[in-house]
Amino acid sequence: MKSRRHAIIRNLIASGEIWSQAELAKLLSREGVEATQATLSRDLAEIGVLKGPSGYQLPGATPAVVTPEGALARVLKRELLTIDVGGTLVVLKTPIGHGNALAIELDRANISGVLGTIAGDDTIFVAARSELAARRIAKHFRDLAELT
Repeated sequence: MKSRRHAIIRNLIASGEIWSQAELAKLLSREGVEATQATLSRDLAEIGVLKGPSGYQLPGATPAVVTPEGALARVLKRELLTIDVGGTLVVLKTPIGHGNALAIELDRANISGVLGTIAGDDTIFVAARSELAARRIAKHFRDLAELT
């Protein structure tokens, strides 16, 4: 069973972006394999899987080159729950504990019109140069996150 599980894990990681053990467990479950977080943690270590800018990677795999805009889009799709504009502030809501990770990518992306960010546990304030810039930035984030 372990060797089969390892083979499935290798195939899943090689075939797409996987970011968390919870996501991996869900994909394994679809393949008819149930595994606890502790088992997955041991499996990943035994296989030699690394976590890089494009998620889990197999040993020897060439890391993907990710632009700041690409990294921001990926994190927005994963973490952004809601977005709102109030004056010159764009307010982003994330799951609890995910605000800082998204704020780091916002800062790295160096979005035009953004003066700065303040991140809490699940809320990020993005200060814009003007109300018009705030609306433009919010639309840009919605587009990247593929929110309607």
